[in-house]
Amino acid sequence: MKAVVFSQPGLPIQDPRSLFEMDLPEPMPGSRDLLVEVKAIAVNPVDTSL
Repeated sequence: MKAVVFSQPGLPIQDPRSLFEMDLPEPMPGSRDLLVEVKAIAVNPVDTSL
């Protein structure tokens, strides 16, 4: 599955290492877990102007 990964705090949002796309294995829920499929996400411009 495709995921957007955050790995290094403190980097400016323009830095290519702040958020990047990565392929991850499909999650396998346990007996007491719920698997939710996300169809869309959004980031507000105000959230990127720290």
